[in-house]
Amino acid sequence: MASIKISPSILSADFSRLGSEIQNLEKADADLIHIDVMDGHFVPNITIGPEVIKKLRKYTSLPFDVHLMISPVDNFIKNFADAGADIITIHPEATSDLVSSIKKIKSYNKKAGVSLNPETPVNKVMPVLNLIDLVLVMSVNPGFGGQKFIKDVLKKVTILRKEIDSKKLKTQIEIDGGINFENAKMAKEAGVDILVSGTTIFEGNGGNLKKNIQLLKTG
Repeated sequence: MASIKISPSILSADFSRLGSEIQNLEKADADLIHIDVMDGHFVPNITIGPEVIKKLRKYTSLPFDVHLMISPVDNFIKNFADAGADIITIHPEATSDLVSSIKKIKSYNKKAGVSLNPETPVNKVMPVLNLIDLVLVMSVNPGFGGQKFIKDVLKKVTILRKEIDSKKLKTQIEIDGGINFENAKMAKEAGVDILVSGTTIFEGNGGNLKKNIQLLKTG
């Protein structure tokens, strides 16, 4: 297994100073910056749009790992690509043609991801596994930070790991939702490549970002 990457979720950051929060995450050895985009329609919450991402882009050279929880998603892919997203992850339920949406992301020279909600079966992503760079397994129901980890989704990770390895694909597995120091170990054992964590990184150990990122990587 390659070394685990950490993608801190800025959903748990101080939104009044997002630029400096992102700079602090880079100094603390984050590998990516996870940005949750919610529209109040596909999920019951509203966060930020492409204009905010565009403004944040100048604060770091780390890849922006942008998770679009919006529908219909095709209308907005270009906006987020232009804003500076490096990875654009979408939900199968948010598009009428998943393959077409993936190709649209790729047409802007961006990495493409597909996200699986806890109730979304793993076979939704199997036909496109060779077309994408990332599978994001949601371990909470999307919409809000700070939720409790759903252990059952690790079965999906195990299935995906086996399929990716057997076909020698480069597709990475990311997990997001309630990740803490304890369940991060289970996720790594199941075969994830990237851990998304918000509350644990920003609030654990008195908010020591560097220590928390290191513990998630190596614990």
